[in-house]
Order: sequence, then structure tokens, then C-alpha cells
Amino acid sequence: MSSRIPLEVARVLRLGRPPEIWFKPALSVVAAVAPPNLTLVVLDRLDLAMYTMAGSLCALYAHNRPYAARARTLAWVLLGMLGGLAAALLAASLTGSAVVLVTVGAVLAAAQKVLCDATRIGPPGNVILTFVSSAVLFVPQTLAEIPGHLALGTAAGAWAWLVGMAPGLLRPHGPERRATAAALRAAATYAETAGEHDSAEHDRAGAVGEHVRANAVTALAAARHALLAAGRATDLRQALGRLLDRAEIALAAPADADPDLLRAWARDLRGTRPVPLVDDLTLLRGEPVPQDPLWARVRPLGRFALRTALGCAFAGYASLALGVGRPYWALVTAASLYQASFTLTWGRGVQRVVGNLLGVLLFAALVPLAHTGGLALVLCCAALNFGAEALIGRNYWLGSVCVTPMALLITEFAGFQDPGRLIGERVLDTIVGALIGLLAALAVPDRARARVVRAGRGTPRTLAGAEHREVPHPDQRTQSDTTEGVRP
Repeated sequence: MSSRIPLEVARVLRLGRPPEIWFKPALSVVAAVAPPNLTLVVLDRLDLAMYTMAGSLCALYAHNRPYAARARTLAWVLLGMLGGLAAALLAASLTGSAVVLVTVGAVLAAAQKVLCDATRIGPPGNVILTFVSSAVLFVPQTLAEIPGHLALGTAAGAWAWLVGMAPGLLRPHGPERRATAAALRAAATYAETAGEHDSAEHDRAGAVGEHVRANAVTALAAARHALLAAGRATDLRQALGRLLDRAEIALAAPADADPDLLRAWARDLRGTRPVPLVDDLTLLRGEPVPQDPLWARVRPLGRFALRTALGCAFAGYASLALGVGRPYWALVTAASLYQASFTLTWGRGVQRVVGNLLGVLLFAALVPLAHTGGLALVLCCAALNFGAEALIGRNYWLGSVCVTPMALLITEFAGFQDPGRLIGERVLDTIVGALIGLLAALAVPDRARARVVRAGRGTPRTLAGAEHREVPHPDQRTQSDTTEGVRP
């Protein structure tokens, strides 16, 4: 047993390959965050940066969605962000009781978790919303200030929307093409894997083949969804659909597939090259699976809501009892842990703790530079934003190494603080939040979701069905990526 624990920790911390377009989200968040904050530096009102950051961080979402769907998604994310911000500002202006504020933060975190899961918003999910609303709860407010702070968030959010939509001017079909290329490559990999083993090796190679096929099924489902979400069926999208038919044939009959041809088609989808033309095999395509109404998707998530509310609330209360001045760090840590099973939740806890502990060391190294002035502070935050989004695709803990100092520097927008105290409080809150969050996951298990995960590990066919039900969006990623964007 003791020998398994280090091996399991090593597996959780193992680095994966970076996402194909890692640089686009990284550049987008810098483009969304830097101009509003630099404007505040010029105006000598950097104390208002928390409210502009609320809108700017919406640029983290929907990078793999077609632009028609991305426009709607970013608008809903901004509305959700502003709703949480408004609730937090109102609570902060009406009471100074830390216990009440932690309770409000826990309720908001539970609501944000359920809505993000039910709408399948994709990475970075609820954690960014929870970070903003929880942090604002502990900033002194008055009722008269609320409209102005919401206006700042709205203006920055509108700019983030424009940043998110801007790449569509150059590659209006980029997300659909990338999703189709990913499905073709995954099908080619499966065709090669299935053809490498004869019947005598079948049992030994079975687990590898199931994993590869499951990845290919997921990539194909994501590409189909991307084409559906893109809107009107143009000639280009119909051509992409015919390529996906070939990927589906490769999954059904891998021995007859040509992996080199599938990869060549995937390469041809780069940039704005002409889409390869193949014969129409429309009869192979199944009917689109109708999406359940929102209320039907919210109803099964009650245990997730209870788990999140209890974990966040008790993490915050424990932080207060230990004398920490910023209990929202413990609250956000607990909110960030919850995954589809306790095993995945435990792994996320390990990643969070390791990333945060390394992150406070990076913060200690950056403090002398950041404290030279407001401009240096903003530039350091922008660089950390880029680093977090660029690295988190390799593993959650690696991105957290940049996220942690960024979150600590954001607290200094209103004025420089004692770095030793900030580091001590962050380390304590990370450990408290992780421990209590895991206890809440044990106390309130989600047996129905765990059954889906266990069934998905049984056969590729079952896993494909689970992916269709649970994660039908193209910007969902595998556990090996464990990528959910910037997470304070």
C-alpha cells in the first residue's frame, strides 16, 4: 500500500502534451486583461482592478467552440460573472460578518458549480466565477459604489468578448477545422494500434486499444458537436462532415483504414487550405442527440451542490477559526477540487497543493520587482496570466505555479502588503481547503456519476456513451490533460 501512494502521486503529477492551440488562450487572456489594467494605472486607480478583472477573465472561456457558439457562450459567461459579482457586492455592502460572508460565498460557489456543469460550459468551469465572487465578498463596499463597479466589469467583459471573437476575422472556421483534424488523427492512431497486434496478443493489447479507441470516439463526438454548434451547414462544413464519416469508418473497420491518408487530410485542414473533398456518405451519420432542458440537467446535480456548499463553507469557517484574514482562498480551493469521482477529486487536490506551494515560492521571488510600482505589478500579473494558460494544459499543478502568485499579486492592487503574511495565509488556506474539500467529497459521494465513470472504464462503447451524455462539447478534455484554464 505504501509503495502505491508515491506511484499514484507521480501519475497525478505527470506532464502531458500541450494542447494544440495553447498559445491562443494565453495571448487572449493577456489581450483582455492588460488594456483595462494599464488604463487604471494611468488613472492611478489600480484599486479598481478587481472589478475589471471580473470581466476580463471571461476571455478564458470557449476557445474551442465555433464562433457562432462562442459568441453566445461568452455572453452567457459574462452575464453569469456579473450576476455573481453583483450578489457578492450586495452582500459585502450589507454586512461585515465574516461568517455570513463565507456562507454567502459557499452558496454562490454551489450555484456556480451546478450551472457550469449543467450547461457544460467547459474549461475553466466554475472556479473563475467562484474566485471573483468570493474575493469581492471580503472587499469593503457601499451600496452607492455597486453600479460603478458593475459598469467596470461590464466594460471589461465587452472588451474580452471582442478579444475572444477577433480570431474569427482571419479563420472563421478555425475551431471546426481543428476539431475535425483532431478526430482524423485520433482515428489514424486507433487504426495503427488495432493493426499492430495479432490475435495472440489481443488480450495483452486490449487495454491500450480500448483507451486509444475511447479517445478517438470522444474526439469524433466533439467534432460532430462542433459542426452542429457552428450553425448553418455551409459547403465547407459539409466537407468537414464527410471527412468525419471517414474517421467513423476507420473506427468501425480499423484494418481497412489508411492511417497515413487520415493524417494527410488532418494536415490539409491547417490554416486556410482547401478542405479535402471525399464522397458523401450521409447515411452513416446518426441523428443529433436532442439536448435535455436546463432544469432536467440541474436536477441530478443536487449532491454536487450540497458537496460544494458544505466543503466551501466549512473550509471558510476553519480558515476564520485559524485567524486567516482572507478565508476566500480556502473556499476557492475547496470549490476547485470536485470532479466526477473521489479518485479524480483526490488527484486534483494533490495537484492543487503542489502547484500552490511552488507558486508561493515564485511569488516570493517576484515581490521585489512587483513592488517597484503599479506598472510593474500589472505587467507581472499579465506575464503570469500568460504562463498559467500556457502551462496548465500540461498539468493542472504546473499552471497553478503561475496562478498562485498572480492571485496573490491581485490582492495588492489596492495597496502593497506584507509578503510574508500573504504567503503564510495562502499556504494555510490551501491545506485547509484541500483537506476539508476532500472530507466533503467523502461525506457526500455522487454514486450515480461514479457509476458512469466506472462503466466508461469497462468498454470503449460504454465510454463513448458516457462522453455523449456528460461532456458533449468540443472544448472538453481528457483527464490526462486535466485542463481547466487559469485557476486562482
